[in-house]
Formats: sequence, C-alpha cells, structure tokens
Amino acid sequence: MRKVSSVLAPALFVGSMLLVGAALVRADDDCQRRTINADHKLHEAIEHHGPDSAQAQHWRQELAESRSYCWEHNHRWWDEDAHRWRTDRDWDDHDHEHPNH
Repeated sequence: MRKVSSVLAPALFVGSMLLVGAALVRADDDCQRRTINADHKLHEAIEHHGPDSAQAQHWRQELAESRSYCWEHNHRWWDEDAHRWRTDRDWDDHDHEHPNH
C-alpha cells in the first residue's frame, strides 16, 4: 500500500499543478481579451464620436477597469498598443484622450 501512495502522491501533485497552470492561462486570456476589446472599442468611439464623447468616456472607463482587474489578479496587465504584458502598474488612465494615441 505504501508503494502505491508513493507513486500516487507525485502524480496528484503534477495533476494539480496542471490544473492551476490552466486556470492561470485562462485568467490571462480573459484579461487580455477584455483589455483588447475595451481598447478597440475606445479607439472606435474616439474615431466616430470624438475623444471627449460619452462613448469614449465609457470605453476609457472599461479599459481602466480591465487593466485594474488584471493587475489585481495577475500582477500584470496587457498593453494592447505595445502588444505585450507589463509587470509594472504604470498605465495612464488618460493615455487615450488625445487622438494621436
């Protein structure tokens, strides 16, 4: 019986690590997808309604919330403009207020 548990314990550990890893990847995918969507919608709102429009303000808020959520849960956030993950909380909530961004 001891031999079986000495084989089972490492297998259970590896299995649990795979599940945790899959959950982290899924969380990263959700954060990235949500951030990409908000960033895209913000750019569209600015293009169609102007940088000071209610639509742009709505998507600017969504983008800020997405970045904050990712930071709080993963300690990193997706920078869609640079197409990379960032590990410092250095985003600017006003970075899309000017048309040249």
